[in-house]
Amino acid sequence: MRALHFDEALTLRQDFPEPEPQPHEALIRLRLAGICHTDLELTRGYMGFKGVLGHEFVGETLADYGSFAAGTRVVGEINIACGVCDFCLANLPSQCRNRSTLGIDRYDGVFSERFRLPIQNLYAVPETITDEAAVFTEPLAAALQIPALVPITPSQRVVLIGAGKLGLLAAQVLRQLGCELLVVARKPRPISLLEKWHIPYVDARRADWMDRVGRNSAHVVVDCTGNADGFASALTIVRPRGTIVLKSTYSGVPNADLSRVVIDEIKIVGSRCGPFGAAIRLLENALIDVESMIEAVYPLEDSLAAFEHASSSGVLKVLLRP
Repeated sequence: MRALHFDEALTLRQDFPEPEPQPHEALIRLRLAGICHTDLELTRGYMGFKGVLGHEFVGETLADYGSFAAGTRVVGEINIACGVCDFCLANLPSQCRNRSTLGIDRYDGVFSERFRLPIQNLYAVPETITDEAAVFTEPLAAALQIPALVPITPSQRVVLIGAGKLGLLAAQVLRQLGCELLVVARKPRPISLLEKWHIPYVDARRADWMDRVGRNSAHVVVDCTGNADGFASALTIVRPRGTIVLKSTYSGVPNADLSRVVIDEIKIVGSRCGPFGAAIRLLENALIDVESMIEAVYPLEDSLAAFEHASSSGVLKVLLRP
């Protein structure tokens, strides 16, 4: 079986062992997968991961699994939870004390012809959603976790910094809340999409971009930059007693003035995985434009070239098709 394996270096293996699902797991054939920022960070040392990468996918079941008949198109949550710890019993499996994570932490991912995932993690994909849209379910759910954790009202000013793959999804979600939204973008391709969607933005290539955004001006700042400098920028933009939502994961350590967090009583909220059911409903009702974000689709055989493309500055979503 072909699989994109990482062990200090990326290798497309032609002889990777077939997955062996446990009784509670499904065997899934990959239809389409997305390369995200976390995948790139893993290859730079984040989490110390070794194994098959990939966690954004749409696939099809290879046998009958309860309500999922063979051939059902599915997407799936990435946290493999124990089901018995206090967080699992409190219905917070994403924070399971014993969790592993699909393609990120001690569980092989989806950049392969076939893979396994717990049946309870799966969601059927409605017929009206294309594979190209369904593959965005996981990152769209992550974007939806922002308003799930931080109540945002129409009267609030919200600044989102980092208009990359996740940032553009988050911008579309936040726009639907009716808040005064401003996006800080740097690259031409995201800027063209923000203009297409009529979402206000500031071009971070301008020397005066921070003045145009406004220091200490936002009730909520969402950091989707994917780099350690984003938090420092967020601290400059947020107002006293405001909230910073961190969506970035990276291998570096941020250097920021934490005294200001204390003095101005700023809330810091980490935000990770989100509601799959809601993401699927948004896609089914065509309320989020995801297919405009697709940059390229590569066959799995060319996955090394796909990773090189995905790591280029300003590139949005690169997909893999087996």
